[in-house]
Amino acid sequence: MLPWILSGLGLVILLLAGDALVKGAVNLSLRFGVPALIVSLTIVAFGTSAPELLISIQAILDGVPSMALGNVVGSNTANVLLVLGLPALLATMHTSECNTRKTFRFMIIATLVFIALGVRGVYDWIAGIVLLTLMAGVLYDAFRQTRKHRRADKAARAAAAADCCDDDEVEGADPDMKMWMILAYLVAGLVGLPLGAQLLVTNATIIAQTYGVSDTVIGLTLVAVGTSLPELATTVMAALRRQADVALGNVIGSNIFNLLGIIGVASFVGPIPVDPQFLQLDFWVMLAASLLLLPFVYFRQDISRLWGVILTALYVAYVMVVLFWT
Repeated sequence: MLPWILSGLGLVILLLAGDALVKGAVNLSLRFGVPALIVSLTIVAFGTSAPELLISIQAILDGVPSMALGNVVGSNTANVLLVLGLPALLATMHTSECNTRKTFRFMIIATLVFIALGVRGVYDWIAGIVLLTLMAGVLYDAFRQTRKHRRADKAARAAAAADCCDDDEVEGADPDMKMWMILAYLVAGLVGLPLGAQLLVTNATIIAQTYGVSDTVIGLTLVAVGTSLPELATTVMAALRRQADVALGNVIGSNIFNLLGIIGVASFVGPIPVDPQFLQLDFWVMLAASLLLLPFVYFRQDISRLWGVILTALYVAYVMVVLFWT
């Protein structure tokens, strides 16, 4: 009974921390004149990916690297299908108002490079250098965009904000929020998210292992969903607050960081062998899920409730296949 209680407690912490992180990130963007999208691609995305990083490193140290790889691949698939699908069931996300084409291209490139390195059969220090180099390029580009935006005059900033969502109309945004309160929200979110995820995944894994589930399947399903809950909590809150830029930016940024940052760092902790199942199924499902964002990024479609049903149903189907694949 105790693992079930602790799992529920972890979920509550995740929801509260996700709300705090969204508030802090949006108001930080207002304070420094940075678009909410840029903040969501850095602070929010990295903060919500912290559980994946911690668990992947721990899995390698514990001698179960397949769980580390399954965690990242499964999380990226869950981020698109589940993290965007479930919130859309609650409220339509007006992603047609957001311009995420550049970061979407980064995500597709990162996914293709990640798969190409995986064909080698192992993620070692060589793969780590390649992945972290690409990660540095993404961070530099985000930094360059931020500096360019802050140098622009007030009229230019207003025009740039119109490309995505108008910060002045974002529910819950407070331009007069004190800096200490903004920092408190960010700290609460960044601390609470990994804490809640660790609490949930640890106890949920204990429950799953009771039924003799393999490490690879646990990584692709239970651990992946558990570590994606921060993204889900953040995206649900962003959707309810009509902050589509934070929701979509969070998913894209988290997927980039999962592939480049997490596996890049983890590969220096120890080699990560690629199970044949990843090359046969899971890598390609992850790529296909990423390409499903094309209508929302390039054709300015909103993620409606119908799309929410489709994305969620696809994820359920994928989990069923994984559970019966081995």
